[in-house]
Amino acid sequence: MTLNTRHWADFRASLMYVDLGIAQLSSLTCSPVTSRRTSAHVRRGDPEHLQLALITQGTVRISQRGNESLVAGNLMLTDTSRPSEGACIGEQTGTVILQIPRHSLALGSDRVDRLLARPLAADVGSGAILADFLKTLVARGPHCHPEELRAMGAVTLDLTTAFLARLLGEPGQAPAEARAQETLQRVYRFIENNLGDPDLTLRTIADRHNLSLRRLHALFGDQPLTVAAHIRQRRLERAHADLVCRELSGRPVQTIAARWGFPTATAFSRAFRETYGITPTEHRALSLAAPRH
Repeated sequence: MTLNTRHWADFRASLMYVDLGIAQLSSLTCSPVTSRRTSAHVRRGDPEHLQLALITQGTVRISQRGNESLVAGNLMLTDTSRPSEGACIGEQTGTVILQIPRHSLALGSDRVDRLLARPLAADVGSGAILADFLKTLVARGPHCHPEELRAMGAVTLDLTTAFLARLLGEPGQAPAEARAQETLQRVYRFIENNLGDPDLTLRTIADRHNLSLRRLHALFGDQPLTVAAHIRQRRLERAHADLVCRELSGRPVQTIAARWGFPTATAFSRAFRETYGITPTEHRALSLAAPRH
């Protein structure tokens, strides 16, 4: 986007960022500024995110998809895939911004589009709960462990989905495709939260979500990986990250393998080498030998 301000000489801004895994949260405070995102900007780079912003200070004018609103003290929703214009009004504006991959939100795109660039109440019901939760995450998130934050990301997505679904009508009226997408995202989050459980099986996943095994496989029919392959990949990625963590450098490779659900060090080493081309021990040695930046 293009940003502009009349306060070149005394412009001030601060940004704080919290990685929630499935979603990203940031807190921005800035002097008056205008923003413009054109179709050319979208073509140049689009993360395909929905951005839910809580205006904590000042007023924001937002325009998108033919809607234009002044928002103060409430929530507002925008889409990075569409052109938009905005302005922070007042001596200083404060916002808490939640970025959600559009595909992770279990609601139909055409329905969500109705809410773009409109003030969404943050002082009653689920809106108030969501707003308070976002502010707490901003305040406490930087002091949490990354695994805690990933779990909070799943909670944040659930709260956001519940809030937007209420604005759009009864969740039970959602089309079958949206309900299937919601179930798929619940399964993904369940897997993410239980990767370290060696008893995480397809039957366990299906039973916990009231699905047959056939229905579970069907949910993943158009996904890049099957259920089992996704679990294996995410376990390897977690172990890959742990092996380069200096705080865990004293733990044996076998301990890290067991932490992420691999029954034996041999099975883990074979899977790791097939995926990354080197053994876990070699990966750790190379990473820990590299200078820290």
